[in-house]
Amino acid sequence: MSSSASPSDYRERLTPSLWTIVAAAVCAPMAILVFVPAGAVLALVVGVLVAIAIVSLLLGLAPRVSVSGSTLRAGRAHIDVSFLGEPTALTGDEARALRGPGLPVRSWHLLRGGIDGVVVVPVLDSDDPTPAWVISSRTPDRLAAAVRRAQLRLRTPSR
Repeated sequence: MSSSASPSDYRERLTPSLWTIVAAAVCAPMAILVFVPAGAVLALVVGVLVAIAIVSLLLGLAPRVSVSGSTLRAGRAHIDVSFLGEPTALTGDEARALRGPGLPVRSWHLLRGGIDGVVVVPVLDSDDPTPAWVISSRTPDRLAAAVRRAQLRLRTPSR
């Protein structure tokens, strides 16, 4: 956390799992095989560059989830916590069921494979067509607690 961050701030980057990164790096040998006829050194250089590029893109383009001030951000979307209801943190079988056949179709989703936890936050704004936000999180309890703290700060007058 930076020095200007408050204790209720929450940040998480939904990076791919280690196995996904390793699987992506397997593209390097494939690129090497394609460029071997042009020369072994060129093939190795291209293979290394392909691996670095793919892994960098996977990590760099991973969406972020944050609660800062009174705003919940999930990827490029954001909403003020005053429009949200009580968040629910789910793990294990409950989270798996929600990501599968129990997924609310009209809800806004930011789901990532390899991340077990899910937080469901109902949207109370009657003008919003989405009834809830469903967000993957490695620490769903912390994300839900951060949303609750931000809501509490809005309801509690400052002194």
